[in-house]
Amino acid sequence: MPSNAISLKHLGKDATAGLVVYLVALPLCLGIALASDAPLAAGLISGILGGLVVGSLSASHTSVSGPAAGLAAVVAAQIAQFGSFSAFLVAVVLAGVIQVALGLARAGFIASFFPSSVIKGLLAGIGVILLLKQLPHVLGHDADVEGEMAFLQPDGENSITELLAAFFDIQPGAALIGVCSVILLLLWDRIRLLKKSPIPGPLVVVLLGVGVNWLLKLLGSQWVIDGEHLVQVPVGQKGEIFSQLLVFPDWSVLVNPAIYFAAFTLALVASLETLLNLDAVDELDPKQRHSPPNRELIAQGIGNVFTGLIGGIPMTSVIVRSSVNIDSGNKTKLSAIFHGVLLLISVLVFPHLLNSIPLAALAAILLVTGLKLASPALFRKMWVEGKQQFLPFAATVVFIVLTDLLTGVLIGLAVAIAFILRSNFRRPLRLFKEKHIGGEVLRIELASQVSFLNRASLEKALRSVAQGGNVLIDARKTEYIDPDILDLIYEFRAKTAPAHDVTLSLLGFKDEYKQLDDRIEFVDYSTQELQAALDSDAVLDILKEGNARMCRGERLTRDLKRQISGTASGQAPLAVILSCIDSRTPAEHVFDLGIGDIFSVRIAGNIAREKVLASIEYGCKVAGAKLIVVMGHTSCGAVTAAVNFKLANERASEETGCEHLDVLTDEIQKAMPLVSSEVVGDDPLRKQGYIDEVARANVVQTIDVIRKSTTIDALLREGAVHIVGAMYDVSKGNVKFI
Repeated sequence: MPSNAISLKHLGKDATAGLVVYLVALPLCLGIALASDAPLAAGLISGILGGLVVGSLSASHTSVSGPAAGLAAVVAAQIAQFGSFSAFLVAVVLAGVIQVALGLARAGFIASFFPSSVIKGLLAGIGVILLLKQLPHVLGHDADVEGEMAFLQPDGENSITELLAAFFDIQPGAALIGVCSVILLLLWDRIRLLKKSPIPGPLVVVLLGVGVNWLLKLLGSQWVIDGEHLVQVPVGQKGEIFSQLLVFPDWSVLVNPAIYFAAFTLALVASLETLLNLDAVDELDPKQRHSPPNRELIAQGIGNVFTGLIGGIPMTSVIVRSSVNIDSGNKTKLSAIFHGVLLLISVLVFPHLLNSIPLAALAAILLVTGLKLASPALFRKMWVEGKQQFLPFAATVVFIVLTDLLTGVLIGLAVAIAFILRSNFRRPLRLFKEKHIGGEVLRIELASQVSFLNRASLEKALRSVAQGGNVLIDARKTEYIDPDILDLIYEFRAKTAPAHDVTLSLLGFKDEYKQLDDRIEFVDYSTQELQAALDSDAVLDILKEGNARMCRGERLTRDLKRQISGTASGQAPLAVILSCIDSRTPAEHVFDLGIGDIFSVRIAGNIAREKVLASIEYGCKVAGAKLIVVMGHTSCGAVTAAVNFKLANERASEETGCEHLDVLTDEIQKAMPLVSSEVVGDDPLRKQGYIDEVARANVVQTIDVIRKSTTIDALLREGAVHIVGAMYDVSKGNVKFI
């Protein structure tokens, strides 16, 4: 059985989840239709088909489709543009066809190309529109004002006037229900007991609205809500209900070119919102199942074709209903189908009950939804993230409110792209001066996109390389290189570099640039010539600089394969480093060294016994190393053990069962008398400080032992070798030389 198939063994859980989703979806379907300036029945039709059609065709286990608040602004604007709802339905049908085509063309990846700042701006812009549009309805201003969306348009003649008019046309009963509903919904999200309740807040708000209005009617109050302030779903004989609910497209509008642009706008926005919601829902899924985006586009497209043909508003995958579906413990997509069945039954069997719902209650649900989408916390968060995130976000919000959703998203995307281009133009490349063993190298790091506009900057950088210098062009982070840039590099390699005795190295160039093979040409490992040219002071400087780079996280660029082949026939180490076997103290990493640069002698506690001395003697006398470094480290396990065994008057071999361990601990314990610090048994910090001082004294003691070697002593007297001590801090990464 396919993984997304319906299983009857989960029927009970899916039915329960579908019921909860239905209770949430019913007021939302009506509220979103209200926000869209569409017939309220259109929201119900969209919800029914979202469950029955899309629910059946989708491969998602958890996604629930229906009318979306994100499309409300677009729908309202397009209904006003074409002058009738039936004309608008043609755009819905065409949008569905476009979505099916997008799914067949495997365009489900498009959501990945929109920056998060623009997506957050899209949601916040929708939230602002919902706040502005639903506030009058919360106060009972439900008159069908011509061009109700005008106050969202920059050229609306009565924009401010119509918005302010709502505050002078308040229906007291509706305002009472609306304000109380908003307060209840806000508290519902803040009181833990209510938030975890299996009863959804929107359902309680609807029941509250119906109950309060019933009570007002019972008391004979003048605040009773009726007429235009209530939901108005057509009611008649059962056979007449469908004829009163259904609206069919006015196909004559096909001669209007604007209908095709409207359809494209709907398809793009609906597809984008669906794909984004689908990703979000998959993240919420406890089983972490993946919903195929292309299959979802096809399902949504077919659903929108059907909804457009019979009078529904466009639908998408909806995050609110989907998250409720998951929280209610659904197992398969049967829960989404079942919620559609319940919506259909409610329209056929008890439409009278739907018509008792105050519009103010539905408006409160939408207003709180808008507040969540455009929360002050979101604006603060985007501000803190910097102008590169805030400006695209703010531009998206502003232009969605002032124009329309698609225009706002495109302008926000343009602002985000402008920042990317500005960053590339300002910093098309970064310059680093790397001090390798063989000399200084200018590393030019290219940006992710290098266009012809960056040619001048690169040419200037290349010409700044001194006579006989080294330059490395690093394209490891680059995705695209303009042909003009490639021509510049070809020319520099063929003419300019040889003329100025400049060594050009390349790194990170892709397979398509076959004439620019990756290769490091400068010397980045120790050779016989370099070893002979350096003295001990120069080698010590190399080690100090390497440790500083390691601490900064700026390791040198190396070609390890070239180092392997270059040292295969022989080695010329610059130093011998005696260090502990501790896994945290690899000398090559501590000093940012390459293959063949040092002899690394490692033994627990960095002590100098006969075999260790033999290795050091060979490294200096035979291999020609110029420097000996004895490196201890903080929090050394060997030193800690030696100190503890000494204080307890115990033998390491007896306590651990390691028969040869006494050789190490006995040697380290010789350094303890050199430390004057007192051990405070009850103070771990002071004891650790004492142990680290013993480790330092052990380094000094080891140096004295090495000096007693006749071979090393002769080299020291000749000045051919120098010896230094060092302590490595395992918590900070830095080395202090003694």
